[in-house]
Amino acid sequence: MSRLMLLNSFTALSLALVFSGSISEAKGPVRASADIQGCGNPIEITGRAQLKEEKTDEGVKEVTVMMMVKGLPPGKHAVHIHETGMCEPCGTAGGHFDPGPNSNPSPDGNHPFHSGDLINIEANKRGNAHLNTTTTRVTLSDGPLSLFDPDGSAFIIHVLEDTYCPEGNVSMCAGGGRAACGVIELDD
Repeated sequence: MSRLMLLNSFTALSLALVFSGSISEAKGPVRASADIQGCGNPIEITGRAQLKEEKTDEGVKEVTVMMMVKGLPPGKHAVHIHETGMCEPCGTAGGHFDPGPNSNPSPDGNHPFHSGDLINIEANKRGNAHLNTTTTRVTLSDGPLSLFDPDGSAFIIHVLEDTYCPEGNVSMCAGGGRAACGVIELDD
């Protein structure tokens, strides 16, 4: 193959890659949401979560999670993404989302390093809470960290705060019982 043919082939391939990248970028960010309801009384605790996945300049997928909840007891509450997209009852959401090689059958055995571990949400005296955080541990698009595997995913807001288990697998360190749940669904 001549140098000119090789250069033309390389140029055509480069343009194809650039063009295909701009088409995928033109689609915009991937978005998802979840309606949050209390585990014991679905109208006592209510809220909504919105998720947005975007690529950084380095090509890393970041997911921004924004959540507003009403009716929580004042104070901090653990927030995790759980492995199954079911909330009735809240226990059907399973353990923390953790599909990677470090997944662990113990609900707290790999905590706070599960893919679905997020920061605490704090409710004020009136029970209103707001969370805004970004994670690179999960994706909304296809791939090994996608929240949309065959059984989906759900948010769980726990009764207690997450201490991030500095002493290891200590009872209640990941937030204890489940206060609220919301199934995560892709937006159209």
